[in-house]
Amino acid sequence: MHYIKYTHYHFKTMFIRQLVDSFLSGEEENGIITKNIKNEINGNWISAPNSIHEARLKAKAKRRLRKTSSRDSGRGDSFSENGDPSRGTNGTVPPTSPKSKLLDRKSRAGKGRGLPKKGGAGGKGVWGPPGEVYDLEEVDVKDPNYDEAQENCVYETVVPPLEEGAFEKTLTPIVQEYFEHGDTNEVAELLGELNLGSMSSGVPMLAVSLALEAKASHRELTSRLLTDLCGRVLSRSDVESSFDKLLRELPDLVLDTPGATQLVGQFIARAVKDQILSKSYLDGYKGRVDCVHARAALDRAAVLLKMGMGGLRIDNLWGTGGGQRPVTQLVREMTLLLKEYLLSGDNKEAERCLRELEVPHFHHEFVYEAIVMVLESKGEKTFKMVLQLLKFLWVSSIITVDQMRRGYERVYMDIAEINIDVPRAYFILEQFVDKSFSAGFICEKLRDLCPSRGRKRFVSEGDGGRFKLESY
Repeated sequence: MHYIKYTHYHFKTMFIRQLVDSFLSGEEENGIITKNIKNEINGNWISAPNSIHEARLKAKAKRRLRKTSSRDSGRGDSFSENGDPSRGTNGTVPPTSPKSKLLDRKSRAGKGRGLPKKGGAGGKGVWGPPGEVYDLEEVDVKDPNYDEAQENCVYETVVPPLEEGAFEKTLTPIVQEYFEHGDTNEVAELLGELNLGSMSSGVPMLAVSLALEAKASHRELTSRLLTDLCGRVLSRSDVESSFDKLLRELPDLVLDTPGATQLVGQFIARAVKDQILSKSYLDGYKGRVDCVHARAALDRAAVLLKMGMGGLRIDNLWGTGGGQRPVTQLVREMTLLLKEYLLSGDNKEAERCLRELEVPHFHHEFVYEAIVMVLESKGEKTFKMVLQLLKFLWVSSIITVDQMRRGYERVYMDIAEINIDVPRAYFILEQFVDKSFSAGFICEKLRDLCPSRGRKRFVSEGDGGRFKLESY
């Protein structure tokens, strides 16, 4: 014998079926129409037997909606609150597409109304939907965290003061870059962005210390820099305290730069002349200096200031470096350099003087003047000494191949005019070019470019008593 297990659901279903059959069979014939008979289907109460079919459809729709997975929420089959499937404008269900499923921003939790999360403004780092403008939040006086002292606060950017350990590391590249471009305004702007504080007096000392090991043109730039910074970034008291430190540290500076004593004295004299140091600065040290080097520097400054009163231009104390000088001045200095070399014969001294001119782009003028001096000379001494000097400068890489070539080519172009004053110029030039090629500091191509004057043909060679024109 088999037993069938009935549940409460089965009893409900059987009861409804019997009730429907009774309505359809005998009760309509007897004219008995019962109203407001309430029956329950899947937890939904119905008011009449004609709505049983609708109740079943609603229950089926709810079960289907409950079983729909989160991935199927964007397929387009949605149901209204009544459980009826929603349709498009033409009564059809909108087609599904994988693209709409990928771009759908509806909640995947299976809860809610199916609207986009955060009104479509979700995502990392997003504060709200596009186009939303946030106004200033008004201060609530009743807020327990309200502070009356913060109501009228003004916020400013504060630059922390520069530490002593980072001072030299920060300012050294600025000064070295200034030696390249020479723009004092840029240095003033860079220093203005730093919070130097009490360390501003170290700026002149650092600049002068770097200039002691540099060229004369860099020392001139340093003097200009101190003059332009005084009043903008530095004060006169900062400059005075900086030179006081320099005088105290002169024994250590002399170890690295033997001529530091004289150079510091020149810096002091130039600062007094530029009015960034008071004229009584030197008087304050009279009789109170024990260091030999500091005393020598102060004496040097005092002598230069006295000479300045006699007509010496202290503002041109360091000279004008590099290509800032006029071309005529450079030509004159190169000519004097060659004449001094012909008297002394010291190649190293000539090399040092040529370096101090700081015009490597103008060395072709030196080669030109040297060859012209050979052409205008009357002895073999100048010929040999100039040839030796040019070879020495070429081996030491002071004069480059390009500058040497340009110097010779300039002589080739002007040889016709030189020949007017020096009749033997062509002959001497050919000999000098051959010797230069033999010495190895000019190439064969440059030697072959040397112009030569054609030989004159006289009457005896038969030209009807006429001279052959010169060809070059």
